[in-house]
Amino acid sequence: MNRRDFFKTSSLVSLSAAAAFRLSKHAEAAEPAPSPPRLAFQDEASKLKITGVRMVRPRPKNPAPAYKPKPGSWSTGGSEVANPMSIYPKYKAQRSLFMAGDLGPDAVEITTDKGVSGIGYGGPGAGFVIEKHLTKLLLGEDPFDVERLWDIMWRSTLYYGRKGLVVHAISAVDNALWDVIGKALGLPVYKLLGGATKERIPAYCTGNDIEQHVEFGYKKIKLAVEYGPADGRDGMKKNVELVKRTRELLGPDGEIMLDCWMALTERYTIEFAEMLEPYRVYWMEECLPPDDYAGFGRLNEAIQSTRMATGEHEYTRYGFRQLLEYKAADIWQPDMNWCGGLTELRRIAALAAAYDIPVIPHGGWRGGAPHFIFATTNSPWCEMFLPAPGGPPEVYKRFEEENHITRDPEGIYMRPSDRPGFGWELDIG
Repeated sequence: MNRRDFFKTSSLVSLSAAAAFRLSKHAEAAEPAPSPPRLAFQDEASKLKITGVRMVRPRPKNPAPAYKPKPGSWSTGGSEVANPMSIYPKYKAQRSLFMAGDLGPDAVEITTDKGVSGIGYGGPGAGFVIEKHLTKLLLGEDPFDVERLWDIMWRSTLYYGRKGLVVHAISAVDNALWDVIGKALGLPVYKLLGGATKERIPAYCTGNDIEQHVEFGYKKIKLAVEYGPADGRDGMKKNVELVKRTRELLGPDGEIMLDCWMALTERYTIEFAEMLEPYRVYWMEECLPPDDYAGFGRLNEAIQSTRMATGEHEYTRYGFRQLLEYKAADIWQPDMNWCGGLTELRRIAALAAAYDIPVIPHGGWRGGAPHFIFATTNSPWCEMFLPAPGGPPEVYKRFEEENHITRDPEGIYMRPSDRPGFGWELDIG
């Protein structure tokens, strides 16, 4: 399939997308999930065959200078953040005390018989499943068959997968296939998805280095909640002070979001939300453990002063259908590298669009997700992390260049690369 054939059929994709998204908001959640539009290249034989699958650790071809971050900065990871393990004093001080170490590479390279290759990022532990299982299902296949290959990987792992590490592996492979397809057609991935739906993407910054983020130009900031139920009312007051200080720095028109990272309880969340009302918080994210769908539903009904958001640790359309059935969240946050890859993220977005639910991917600036956001009407914002404070100007200049940063009085904007595939310039050794 050549570029001319692709663009002839792209208008049909747009029409199909409109039809898929014009489903009744009041439809019963038990009905079959809406499907995303068919892709323009899906019925075409690429004349490519997958000849290699290997785990890699990609590095930027032109890396930013190394530096020692400013002491005490939140971005170094040494600061306390509320988390599910906060109830145990031994692990409370920082996440690195309990989180896994190196579980192996989470990026995969897929090569073909015509020399076209692609890189895809997944989640922790992806390499084991890819090397021990998925590779044999991929060799000799046409990389353009993304829907078929996703279904093969999903069905073949049902007996030991469905969530977590196995879906991390499927995500990596799926994303690599999209990179191959874009490079084979000479098109950025967002063009494969039907093209841009916005001129640029409004961005928010996650982290508690608030002064740095405001100085850089962000008007939307997501704070990591530092204290949880284990810290009692005194900790809750400190959380409120953090929000108050951020509101003072941002001004009345900026947006503040809170990342609660599975650390709170229902009662704590309700009381916390009441205390935050004067500071106009845009959303509270992942307040409860991810499987507590009923609890999220109760919170979403009880709290009217802000929005409930979750989905970072949810998997596939089936998990998000659970969120829908429990009316658990106003905003969905799937991670493209964890939830099943771009193919499954399209299905999640189609389901969300049928109920007017925004999809704002977790880690949206990394792993190719800006292409999805750029091409998806119900994906309005992109999450970003700034390099830690204390670096030379070249570090932040490189960050701006790589993410195509622009500014205006409304804040920071970004957009994906126009290079073929995901557009990365990587060295994989």
